[in-house]
Amino acid sequence: MSKVIYAAFLGCLAITICTSEARSQTKAILFDGYVVTGYADHGAFINCAGPGIKFNKKPYSILLGLLPSLRIKEDKVVAGLTKNAAVTPNLGFGITAAFNHFALQLPFYYNTKTATRNGKWNPGIGLGYKF
Repeated sequence: MSKVIYAAFLGCLAITICTSEARSQTKAILFDGYVVTGYADHGAFINCAGPGIKFNKKPYSILLGLLPSLRIKEDKVVAGLTKNAAVTPNLGFGITAAFNHFALQLPFYYNTKTATRNGKWNPGIGLGYKF
């Protein structure tokens, strides 16, 4: 399943790059936002930066805020037991720095306590596009 996670991550990164090429040829800006793909806690994520505090100084910007995400991760359990879906919604927080249209993100996601593991925060890293 780890090959599926890496393939999904690379596919999302390719979509982000293709979108950036299409957007760079248009003059109208319909909205301001970020699309980021990355790696956290042995899985991939896709997110659009949500509400937060943003600092701008052209061509740089920094956003500290919430990150509504889709996490792509295989749930490893003993054979025959129930497990979570491979793609799940999640909310994290973190910092996103952008230079022109290139974005670098340092997100943090929380995994809740289970019967076998304590809950903990997991850091990640992501690359994306700023619209």
